[in-house]
Amino acid sequence: FKEKNKCTTMAKDNKKQLVVYDSFEKFYPFYLSEHRDTVNRRLHFLGTLLGHLCLFYLLFHKKWTSIPLAFLPGYACAWVGHFIFEKNRPATFKHPIYSLMGDFKMFYSILLGKIKM
Repeated sequence: FKEKNKCTTMAKDNKKQLVVYDSFEKFYPFYLSEHRDTVNRRLHFLGTLLGHLCLFYLLFHKKWTSIPLAFLPGYACAWVGHFIFEKNRPATFKHPIYSLMGDFKMFYSILLGKIKM
């Protein structure tokens, strides 16, 4: 179902459709369309910032087994933003890697003033 330089839609029994993206560049516009609500973007920014701080703290204190906990603030804030404010389902469920990449790109775009918070 994948073709180079295209997004592919797969339908199963005429129910929900899953779009398969062959590159992050094609996924990112979809990602941004799922983050139109200002409160949702702010919660994503806060969660990503807290996640970074947790990660740096855990690395500095050599708490290697606790490193996965650094993802909790980001996901908690993002899911509140999606379910309560944006009223959609996080892209993490269908596109986990591209979604994480989108979180980081949006975070740094906000820091650089390219995206309004």
